[in-house]
Amino acid sequence: MHLEEEATILELQSLMAEGKLTAHQLTEYYLERIHNIDQNGPTLRSIIEINPDALEIAAELDRERANEGVRGPLHGIPVIIKDNIATSDKMQTTAGSLALIGARPPRDAFVARKLREAGAVILGKANLSEWANLRGRPSISGWSGRGGQTRNPYVLDRTPCGSSSGSAVAVAANLTTVSLGTETDGSVLCPASICDVVGIKPTVGLTSRAGVIPVSHSQDTVGPFGRTVTDAAILLGAITGVDERDAVTGESAGKFHTDYTQFLDPNALRGARIGVAREVYFGYSPKADRLIEAALHKLTEAGAILVDPANIPTAKQMESSPSENLVLITDLKVDIDAYLSELVGSPVRTLADLIAFNEAHADQELSLFGHEMFIEAQATTGLDDPAYIQALAESHRLSRQEGIDAVMDQYQLDALVMPTCSPAWYIDNVNGDHYTGSSTQPAAMAGYPAISVPAGHVQELPVGITFMGRAYSEPTLIKLAYAFEQITKARQKPKFLPTI
Repeated sequence: MHLEEEATILELQSLMAEGKLTAHQLTEYYLERIHNIDQNGPTLRSIIEINPDALEIAAELDRERANEGVRGPLHGIPVIIKDNIATSDKMQTTAGSLALIGARPPRDAFVARKLREAGAVILGKANLSEWANLRGRPSISGWSGRGGQTRNPYVLDRTPCGSSSGSAVAVAANLTTVSLGTETDGSVLCPASICDVVGIKPTVGLTSRAGVIPVSHSQDTVGPFGRTVTDAAILLGAITGVDERDAVTGESAGKFHTDYTQFLDPNALRGARIGVAREVYFGYSPKADRLIEAALHKLTEAGAILVDPANIPTAKQMESSPSENLVLITDLKVDIDAYLSELVGSPVRTLADLIAFNEAHADQELSLFGHEMFIEAQATTGLDDPAYIQALAESHRLSRQEGIDAVMDQYQLDALVMPTCSPAWYIDNVNGDHYTGSSTQPAAMAGYPAISVPAGHVQELPVGITFMGRAYSEPTLIKLAYAFEQITKARQKPKFLPTI
């Protein structure tokens, strides 16, 4: 079967409606690409596990299409989900750690259940930075004990970033139509930028975290990757909703949408007030800056009103404050213990058990870097600790009232814009990640939304641009990101170059 590699959800649905393609054929197509590109050939290692029931599920969805019609835009569409999103099926849910092999979650994660209800084919699980990059310093993005090292499909000796490494790579390399990742700080936005795809980091509370192996209930969120803003918007709409197992989703009532494609407006930049957040978020990568300056010029040409600079007043304070780290490690202990306690047949029940497991299997788990953050988290004393309460309040104050909200109020902005991060650095098993900077922290600390969209390339390496805004401003950000995408069409297919 000949299929355009970069076919979008709407194009695939059109082919299926015309009888030229079935979900079973599409699933086969991706399974063959995974075999040829991910497991062999360039050996990207973006997929940690294939769903053994994927073809059967696809065939059943084809029968349903023929007999009862279509559930919606995701009917029969293959989706890869990050290996920290629980599924109650034949697949594992391990966060990339050997410690969780064989442990069974009691039920599907809310977002996995929503995908099944939408008629998606859960094709497999994506590799990731183990424990979503909150295990040790300096870590190696895209590496897990269970899945090995995920590679960047643009240049194979470069990082895919993390922690949602495999989710971004699988979409970039056309191993799936769309995918789900998770973000605590940068884990959707950075891989999206470095792998030339669209990544949406939703408001904390827009998508349920129930059944997702946690880092921090204060900052964790589940978000989509797509090759286009449209595909990412379709996937986002499928996973929103209030979930009784995640209380914070109650705040999204009346604010979430099940169809974000209604906001796709190619003329949305005309008259939009966009602030350029320069302080801290430019300057760490002159080559990325040059690309973003060109992108800013295109925004102006499309009719946007740029306020430049529109610096986040607290940018330097956030960067130097220990508050975010204290919040994350305190949440980690509480949240991981709660998640592990629900597992069926798990040998590990607490963070202390995980630390002991890593030390007992150090040759497999700790040979490249340690688990210092686990040890720091184990030493924390819970959510009632006054230092934690103070850190969380400071984190929110710096990022929200005195940060994003302050600058957006001051200049009446629709969104902020900045480079997402630097081009990809070399994978380095000795020294770990060569991270120079990014713009992910304000939205992460605030729990606010951001979207990274392809903006161009430095040599062969992609760079993304981030649109960031207030809580539940996904409709505005999707509008602006879509309009930018339509005037630039910056995404390119990967060439799987060994090096540059």
